[in-house]
Order: sequence, then structure tokens, then C-alpha cells
Amino acid sequence: MQHSQEHNVFKTFLKQQRGIFIAKLQLIKPGEKRPREKWKDFTDWFNWVIMETELYDYRYPVKGAYVWRPYGMKIRRLVETYVRFLHDETGHQEVLFPVFIPYEFLAKESEHIRGFESEVFWVSKGGANEERLVLRPTSETAMMPMFKLWIKDHTDLPFRVYQIVSVFRAETKATRPMIRLREISMFKEAHTAHADREDAERQVREAVEIYKKIFDYLGIPYLINQRPEWDKFAGAVYTMAFDTVMPDGKTMQIGTVHYLGTNFSKVFDVKYLTPNGDWDYVHTTSYGISERVIAAMIAMHGDDKGLVLPPNVAPIQVIIIPIMYKGTEEIILRETRSIQEELSNVGIRVKIDDRTDRTPGWKYNYWEMLGVPLRIEIGPKDIENRQVVLARRDTLEKYVAPRDGIVDTVRELLNTINDNLRNTAWEFLRSMTTKVTTVDEARKWLDRGGVVEVPWSGDNDCGMKIQQLLDADALGVPLDKDASRDINGLRDLACNDKQANYWLRIARRY
Repeated sequence: MQHSQEHNVFKTFLKQQRGIFIAKLQLIKPGEKRPREKWKDFTDWFNWVIMETELYDYRYPVKGAYVWRPYGMKIRRLVETYVRFLHDETGHQEVLFPVFIPYEFLAKESEHIRGFESEVFWVSKGGANEERLVLRPTSETAMMPMFKLWIKDHTDLPFRVYQIVSVFRAETKATRPMIRLREISMFKEAHTAHADREDAERQVREAVEIYKKIFDYLGIPYLINQRPEWDKFAGAVYTMAFDTVMPDGKTMQIGTVHYLGTNFSKVFDVKYLTPNGDWDYVHTTSYGISERVIAAMIAMHGDDKGLVLPPNVAPIQVIIIPIMYKGTEEIILRETRSIQEELSNVGIRVKIDDRTDRTPGWKYNYWEMLGVPLRIEIGPKDIENRQVVLARRDTLEKYVAPRDGIVDTVRELLNTINDNLRNTAWEFLRSMTTKVTTVDEARKWLDRGGVVEVPWSGDNDCGMKIQQLLDADALGVPLDKDASRDINGLRDLACNDKQANYWLRIARRY
């Protein structure tokens, strides 16, 4: 029943007409913008905002392990609900696998074990007994033995499951809250099995579309790249990745999609009975995202006042501040409760701050810090004039709006805020990406921060030389646009004797 209600809420919300009832609104004045310190020292700003808003705490005494606090969990659950909604809607089924993987399973796929062996946490003792287990770094080798038991013939395919769980990586580099972790506690991984490569690659394309919807919902801009051969997922035929640019100019990978072919099904002997009566190996895929999507959302939209949350995932979408003077308390509170009820009845998450020990100005700053998208202020004159004052968190603009029709006005403003955050973020990403054809140009751009696209022959050795020349990492070949457009006549940036065939994206990354 709960899932059905969530489904209906999403359908209703996403079908709302875009735009804003500008004719009803009288602009008062935009809020004065403060200096954006996040652009000067992003790391300090990020640590400050997640702590100050009591979203997340990095003081837990284990390296790379952090605590989600109640406000952060509310944001996280709203994100997870949408992730589940999209996967359930596309035929995935949720599962929950144990955290332990036998070492022998992890070691079966040779390339996979080479890719992960240095990153796993080992369980060598359980009580007084010796053990030989690992804490899952990812679940291909955990799921394949069960796929072998569950998949019998072609009628069981395609087979699609997902889970949202913790995974563990023995990270030796400097850890960062929500960005580089040893326990990734919000890892959504999907694993699928198919009759042939064609259907598996259709699933890869669907996974890309699912992730695009998730990132669009959160207002996160992205670059889609096919990872170079030397940087693909261990055990994959190929890897597609989503990257975004953070305020300090470094990129962060926020999602990956892998076509695994029969690499895992062969070593785990996962076969199905074909319609012809033959046995064949399944083709598998996997794809994952983590709490990095929340980190990217915070980084992309926040400002020096604190969080700026997209209404889609704000725990409180509207905060109502009653402005009361002696003798007006009853009538003001009655009106605020009436508005709260009207908004709640259409699924808008709304709260009244009627605390009497705090001034309205203090409340404005507090709820702005928490990133609440829209504020409604109501005083005696507003009631007399049948109006309210609306304050947007994204632009800090204030409006006077008629009291009548407040539900439609608020709903349209929330949609407008979602769109504005998304559009502003995309403008930033585009401004941080450029094409260059010389080493000097590339170095200058990378030193400023951002992504460069450089000519590349497609030769792996040349690609790794480009990385060394620029002291940066290859994100891969663009998949969100024509990777060979305008490349004619250009030479490989590192191997001048080779004709360039693609643009290769290069960046410094987390």
C-alpha cells in the first residue's frame, strides 16, 4: 500500500504543469547575494555545511566511516524512494544479500580479483575460529552463485534485481565525507542476466536512462563517457560512467554501468535452457550509484548560507513563518494552519515554525541554512490584504502573492525552483568543459579546473601517455555527443604520428 501511494505521489507530482503564475505575483526585491565562499575553499565549505545543518557527522572514530544524522536520513530516504520507484517501474526486483562473500567466490574471476584484492576488508577470524571471508566491495561474485540456482531456462530471462546496501573498500587514500569512503552505506547496485548480448546491451541503455532520470530529478548535470580500457570495471567488457564537475573544478564519478558479457557467468556456470533445448551462458550487466549523488547535489546547489535543496527531495518543501504581534496570535496561527492543511492535502511537505522564543529574522536564516526551498511569511497586514509573502531559497527573491489560489502558486513555484536549479547547474557544467588541441592549452585549463576534450587516436598506450603529459585522468570517450565530430585532420595529443579518431575527456578527479 505504501509503495502504491508513493507511486501515485510521484505520478501526480511529475505531471504538474510547468511554469509560474507570474501574473499573480508582485516582486518585492531579490535577496542580496553574499560572497560565495564555497568557490574559494570548497572542501571546508562542504564539511561546514553538512555539519552545521546536522545532516552528516564525520567525527566517528573510524577512518572513512561516517554517521548519517536524522535530517540527512530524511533527504537520503527521499532520494532512495525515487531510486526504488524507477527500478521497480522498469521490472527490477529488490533483494538483500549478506555482507559476507567467501574468498573463493571473489577469486573465481581472475580480472575481478586483481581489480579488488587490494581494496577488500578481510575477515580472518570469527570468535575462536579461523574464517576466509571478505566484506563485499561489490556483489557480482555474491550474486552469481544464486543466479545459478534461480535461473533455469529462457522463460526466467531477463532477470533483474537490485539492492541498496553498504559496501566496503579498504581505501588507503585520504578519505572525504560522503565522497571517498571505506564504508559506502548507500550503494545501489543492480545486477541483471540476459539470453544474449543484444538484450544485455538493451539493458545497459535502459540503465543509462534510469540514471539520467535520477540525476535530472536531483538537478545534477553530468557527462556520460565510455571508460578507457585501462580504467574499466574489473571483469567488464566495457564500462560507461557518469561524471560531474564539482565547485573546485575536479570531477567526481557519480554512476557506472557495466556490460559484463559472459565473464562472470562462465566462471560461475550460470546457464539457461534455450528454446532449442541447448544450454547457453547468460550475459550479465551491473550498474551502481552511491551517496555521492547526494554529495554532488549539495555541492552543486548550496551557497554560503547553507544548503539549497531541490524541492523534489527536500524533507520540508515549504516553511511557514507566522509574524505575530500581541493580540494577533490567534488569527495568525489560524491562517497559517489553514494554509498548512491546504498544502499538505496535495502532498506538499510543509511545516509551521511557531516558536515564540525566536525572532522571524533568526528563523529566516535557520531555514535558509537547512535549504528549505520556499518560505511563506504571514503577518497581520497580509491577512488584512488577503495575501502572503513568498521567499525563494534558490534566488533569495521575495514575492507578494494572493492568498486565494495559494496551493497552485506554491506548486508552480516549487516546479520553477526545481527547473532553475537544474538549468543553473547545467550552465555551470558547460562552462567547465572545453575542447583543446595542444598540451599547453590543456594544462592551463586543468590548472583552472574543469574538463578538457583532447584529440586521441584510440590507442591505449597513447591514452595513458596523455594522462601523464597532463597529470590528470582520462574520463573516457564522450557518449553524450559525437566523439568524432570535428576531429578530422587532428593528431593524437601524445602520439603525433597517429591520426586522432576521438575526443578524449581529461580531468583531475576525486
